[in-house]
Amino acid sequence: MTEHVKPRGYHAPRRQEQARRTRRTILDAATRLFAERGYAATTMTAVADQAGVALDTVYAAVGPKPVLFRLLVETAISGTDAPVPALERDYVRAIRAEPDPARKLTLYAQAIGRIQQRLAPLVQVLQQAAAGDAELAVLWRGIADRRAANMRLLAAELAATGALRPELSVEEVADVLWSMNSPELYLLLVGQRGWHPDRYQRWLADAWQRLLLSPA
Repeated sequence: MTEHVKPRGYHAPRRQEQARRTRRTILDAATRLFAERGYAATTMTAVADQAGVALDTVYAAVGPKPVLFRLLVETAISGTDAPVPALERDYVRAIRAEPDPARKLTLYAQAIGRIQQRLAPLVQVLQQAAAGDAELAVLWRGIADRRAANMRLLAAELAATGALRPELSVEEVADVLWSMNSPELYLLLVGQRGWHPDRYQRWLADAWQRLLLSPA
Protein backbone atom coordinates (compact mmCIF):
# COMPACT_ATOMS: atom_id res chain seq x y z
CA MET A 1 0.00 0.00 0.00
CA THR A 2 1.34 3.37 -1.01
CA GLU A 3 1.67 5.86 1.79
CA HIS A 4 0.54 9.38 0.90
CA VAL A 5 2.90 11.94 2.31
CA LYS A 6 1.50 15.40 2.93
CA PRO A 7 3.68 17.96 1.10
CA ARG A 8 5.60 20.29 3.30
CA GLY A 9 4.91 24.01 3.25
CA TYR A 10 7.53 25.82 1.21
CA HIS A 11 9.09 28.81 2.91
CA ALA A 12 11.63 30.84 1.00
CA PRO A 13 12.99 33.68 3.16
CA ARG A 14 15.90 34.18 0.77
CA ARG A 15 13.52 34.69 -2.13
CA GLN A 16 11.46 37.11 -0.07
CA GLU A 17 14.55 39.08 0.89
CA GLN A 18 15.73 39.13 -2.73
CA ALA A 19 12.31 40.37 -3.84
CA ARG A 20 12.45 43.11 -1.18
CA ARG A 21 15.91 44.21 -2.31
CA THR A 22 14.84 44.22 -5.95
CA ARG A 23 11.80 46.34 -5.13
CA ARG A 24 13.96 48.76 -3.14
CA THR A 25 16.42 49.01 -6.05
CA ILE A 26 13.54 49.82 -8.41
CA LEU A 27 12.17 52.49 -6.07
CA ASP A 28 15.59 54.11 -5.67
CA ALA A 29 16.17 54.10 -9.43
CA ALA A 30 12.73 55.58 -10.11
CA THR A 31 13.25 58.31 -7.50
CA ARG A 32 16.50 59.39 -9.15
CA LEU A 33 15.02 59.40 -12.64
CA PHE A 34 11.86 61.29 -11.72
CA ALA A 35 13.93 63.94 -9.92
CA GLU A 36 16.33 64.28 -12.87
CA ARG A 37 13.92 64.02 -15.82
CA GLY A 38 10.47 64.79 -14.49
CA TYR A 39 7.40 62.60 -14.68
CA ALA A 40 6.59 62.60 -18.39
CA ALA A 41 10.16 61.98 -19.55
CA THR A 42 10.72 59.06 -17.18
CA THR A 43 9.71 55.81 -18.84
CA MET A 44 9.27 52.45 -17.19
CA THR A 45 11.92 51.09 -19.54
CA ALA A 46 14.35 53.69 -18.23
CA VAL A 47 13.50 52.69 -14.66
CA ALA A 48 14.17 49.05 -15.50
CA ASP A 49 17.51 49.91 -17.14
CA GLN A 50 18.54 52.11 -14.21
CA ALA A 51 17.63 49.37 -11.73
CA GLY A 52 19.32 46.66 -13.80
CA VAL A 53 16.22 44.47 -14.05
CA ALA A 54 13.80 43.36 -16.73
CA LEU A 55 10.84 45.57 -17.57
CA ASP A 56 8.44 42.79 -16.57
CA THR A 57 10.10 42.72 -13.14
CA VAL A 58 9.34 46.40 -12.64
CA TYR A 59 5.66 45.92 -13.43
CA ALA A 60 5.45 42.83 -11.24
CA ALA A 61 7.16 44.54 -8.30
CA VAL A 62 5.56 48.00 -8.34
CA GLY A 63 2.87 48.16 -11.02
CA PRO A 64 2.37 50.77 -13.79
CA LYS A 65 3.87 54.23 -13.75
CA PRO A 66 1.13 56.12 -11.81
CA VAL A 67 1.07 53.40 -9.17
CA LEU A 68 4.86 53.50 -8.96
CA PHE A 69 4.89 57.24 -8.42
CA ARG A 70 2.19 57.07 -5.74
CA LEU A 71 4.22 54.36 -4.01
CA LEU A 72 7.31 56.58 -4.10
CA VAL A 73 5.39 59.38 -2.43
CA GLU A 74 3.91 57.11 0.24
CA THR A 75 7.22 55.45 1.09
CA ALA A 76 8.94 58.84 1.18
CA ILE A 77 6.42 59.89 3.83
CA SER A 78 6.69 56.67 5.83
CA GLY A 79 10.47 56.27 5.48
CA THR A 80 9.99 52.53 4.95
CA ASP A 81 9.65 50.18 1.98
CA ALA A 82 5.86 50.27 2.24
CA PRO A 83 3.18 52.83 3.08
CA VAL A 84 2.39 53.17 6.80
CA PRO A 85 -0.83 54.75 8.14
CA ALA A 86 -0.19 58.05 9.92
CA LEU A 87 -1.11 56.87 13.41
CA GLU A 88 1.19 53.85 13.10
CA ARG A 89 4.33 55.82 12.25
CA ASP A 90 7.01 55.85 14.93
CA TYR A 91 7.33 59.63 15.08
CA VAL A 92 3.55 60.08 15.42
CA ARG A 93 3.47 57.66 18.31
CA ALA A 94 6.35 59.52 19.96
CA ILE A 95 4.58 62.87 19.55
CA ARG A 96 1.32 61.54 20.96
CA ALA A 97 3.13 60.02 23.95
CA GLU A 98 5.03 63.24 24.74
CA PRO A 99 3.19 65.38 27.33
CA ASP A 100 5.21 68.58 26.80
CA PRO A 101 3.80 70.73 23.95
CA ALA A 102 7.15 72.35 23.09
CA ARG A 103 8.74 68.94 22.86
CA LYS A 104 5.86 67.70 20.70
CA LEU A 105 6.62 70.46 18.20
CA THR A 106 10.35 69.70 18.31
CA LEU A 107 9.72 66.03 17.58
CA TYR A 108 7.44 66.93 14.71
CA ALA A 109 9.91 69.43 13.24
CA GLN A 110 12.63 66.78 13.34
CA ALA A 111 10.36 64.29 11.61
CA ILE A 112 9.37 66.82 8.93
CA GLY A 113 13.04 67.57 8.25
CA ARG A 114 13.73 63.89 7.62
CA ILE A 115 10.59 63.38 5.55
CA GLN A 116 11.08 66.41 3.31
CA GLN A 117 14.58 65.31 2.34
CA ARG A 118 12.88 62.34 0.68
CA LEU A 119 9.51 63.84 -0.23
CA ALA A 120 10.11 67.42 -1.40
CA PRO A 121 11.90 66.53 -4.67
CA LEU A 122 9.06 64.16 -5.58
CA VAL A 123 6.42 66.75 -4.74
CA GLN A 124 8.18 69.22 -7.01
CA VAL A 125 7.88 66.70 -9.85
CA LEU A 126 4.27 65.98 -8.90
CA GLN A 127 3.22 69.64 -8.92
CA GLN A 128 4.69 70.17 -12.36
CA ALA A 129 3.09 67.03 -13.80
CA ALA A 130 -0.32 67.40 -12.13
CA ALA A 131 -1.33 70.26 -14.42
CA GLY A 132 -1.45 67.89 -17.38
CA ASP A 133 -2.36 64.60 -15.72
CA ALA A 134 -5.73 64.18 -14.02
CA GLU A 135 -4.63 61.14 -12.01
CA LEU A 136 -1.62 62.98 -10.61
CA ALA A 137 -3.77 66.02 -9.88
CA VAL A 138 -5.98 63.81 -7.72
CA LEU A 139 -2.89 62.44 -5.97
CA TRP A 140 -1.62 65.95 -5.25
CA ARG A 141 -4.96 67.12 -3.85
CA GLY A 142 -5.19 64.00 -1.76
CA ILE A 143 -1.76 64.57 -0.23
CA ALA A 144 -2.60 68.19 0.63
CA ASP A 145 -5.98 67.29 2.10
CA ARG A 146 -4.61 64.41 4.15
CA ARG A 147 -1.83 66.60 5.49
CA ALA A 148 -4.40 69.22 6.51
CA ALA A 149 -6.50 66.62 8.31
CA ASN A 150 -3.46 65.31 10.20
CA MET A 151 -2.57 68.85 11.25
CA ARG A 152 -6.02 69.31 12.75
CA LEU A 153 -5.37 66.23 14.88
CA LEU A 154 -2.01 67.61 16.02
CA ALA A 155 -3.53 71.03 16.72
CA ALA A 156 -6.23 69.41 18.84
CA GLU A 157 -3.56 67.54 20.81
CA LEU A 158 -1.69 70.79 21.42
CA ALA A 159 -4.92 72.51 22.49
CA ALA A 160 -5.59 69.72 24.98
CA THR A 161 -2.35 70.59 26.80
CA GLY A 162 -3.69 74.10 27.52
CA ALA A 163 -0.47 75.64 26.25
CA LEU A 164 -1.69 77.32 23.05
CA ARG A 165 -1.95 81.09 22.78
CA PRO A 166 -5.50 81.92 23.88
CA GLU A 167 -6.26 83.98 20.78
CA LEU A 168 -5.61 81.03 18.45
CA SER A 169 -8.29 78.55 17.42
CA VAL A 170 -7.52 74.92 16.67
CA GLU A 171 -8.19 75.61 12.98
CA GLU A 172 -5.71 78.50 12.95
CA VAL A 173 -3.05 76.35 14.60
CA ALA A 174 -3.69 73.58 12.09
CA ASP A 175 -3.33 76.01 9.18
CA VAL A 176 -0.04 77.36 10.53
CA LEU A 177 1.34 73.85 10.94
CA TRP A 178 0.06 72.83 7.50
CA SER A 179 1.60 75.81 5.71
CA MET A 180 4.98 75.60 7.43
CA ASN A 181 5.48 71.84 7.09
CA SER A 182 4.97 72.09 3.34
CA PRO A 183 7.48 70.74 0.81
CA GLU A 184 7.40 74.17 -0.83
CA LEU A 185 8.86 75.90 2.26
CA TYR A 186 11.51 73.20 2.61
CA LEU A 187 12.54 73.64 -1.03
CA LEU A 188 12.74 77.41 -0.60
CA LEU A 189 14.94 77.34 2.50
CA VAL A 190 17.00 74.20 1.94
CA GLY A 191 16.89 73.93 -1.84
CA GLN A 192 17.15 77.59 -2.87
CA ARG A 193 18.67 79.36 0.15
CA GLY A 194 21.08 76.57 1.00
CA TRP A 195 20.02 75.93 4.58
CA HIS A 196 21.32 72.72 6.11
CA PRO A 197 18.44 70.34 6.97
CA ASP A 198 19.47 70.46 10.64
CA ARG A 199 19.17 74.24 10.64
CA TYR A 200 15.74 73.94 9.01
CA GLN A 201 14.56 71.52 11.70
CA ARG A 202 15.75 73.74 14.55
CA TRP A 203 14.25 76.86 13.00
CA LEU A 204 10.92 75.14 12.37
CA ALA A 205 10.61 73.93 15.95
CA ASP A 206 11.55 77.35 17.34
CA ALA A 207 9.16 79.18 14.99
CA TRP A 208 6.22 76.93 15.88
CA GLN A 209 6.88 77.27 19.59
CA ARG A 210 7.04 81.06 19.38
CA LEU A 211 3.99 81.37 17.13
CA LEU A 212 1.69 78.86 18.77
CA LEU A 213 2.51 78.45 22.46
CA SER A 214 1.83 80.89 25.25
CA PRO A 215 4.97 82.38 26.82
CA ALA A 216 6.04 80.42 29.88
